[in-house]
Amino acid sequence: MERRAFLTAIAGASAVGLAGCLGSGQSIEYDIGMSANAFMPEQFEISVGDTVTWANTGSRNHSVTAYASAVPEEATYFASGGFDSEKAARNAWFGRGEGVISSNETYEHTFSVPGRYDYFCIPHEPTGMVGAIVVEE
Repeated sequence: MERRAFLTAIAGASAVGLAGCLGSGQSIEYDIGMSANAFMPEQFEISVGDTVTWANTGSRNHSVTAYASAVPEEATYFASGGFDSEKAARNAWFGRGEGVISSNETYEHTFSVPGRYDYFCIPHEPTGMVGAIVVEE
């Protein structure tokens, strides 16, 4: 939780300087931010059992969607919207607009299996909005 406290302090200081640009200026606790076309940071390292919180810090709608082929064996698949597969997440996004993380909203997932988890934002995947969570024991 120390990393989140640090990020919150930085986000709070940044929000003061950007309060006019962000609207409410409220601070959101998160580990990974989402700009127009990027996850920040793109790669994030954690320990088994940690929960990662993504926050849409931009103005465009995003998703957090695991690549099914890049989730370690025995690990739980994750996607905003609670889908149990990459195919279901893609179909729901394009078919019904589900799985959206709107501006100033968050999504979180707890990682219980070590390994590398690659993920992406469905609408911004073509522009390279991808990231990775590295879970260590």
